[in-house]
Amino acid sequence: AVQEFMRSTVKEAETVGEVRTLLGRRRPIPELRATNRQTKSLGERLAVNTVMQGSAADIIKVAMISVEGRLRAEGRISKLVLQVHDELLVEAVEAEVHAVKEILREEMVAAFSLKPSLVVDIGSGVNWAVAKD
Repeated sequence: AVQEFMRSTVKEAETVGEVRTLLGRRRPIPELRATNRQTKSLGERLAVNTVMQGSAADIIKVAMISVEGRLRAEGRISKLVLQVHDELLVEAVEAEVHAVKEILREEMVAAFSLKPSLVVDIGSGVNWAVAKD
């Protein structure tokens, strides 16, 4: 399945000269039209990586906006403070930890509908290192 995805992504990019993330962000890939094999290989990698990593970036941005909106709409003291790759870090007061975990789970899963659904692992602790364990 992964190999077929990669082949079809490269083939489509060669045809139209660009790729799009799941949310429609566009990246031209002129390297795919190169006659130099190294340059063409770079284009193939760029095409696949853009779709995968660009889509992940788009989805986490949607989740961030939704999480921040929910925290504000519910009048929470807790604050979204950091995003690293596919992780969100929230400074939460103890009284809100359970509710904030649910907000994170709901909004991150709802950021984009996929089959199977996105999976969210949530940790908590006195610092990021403890929360990640």
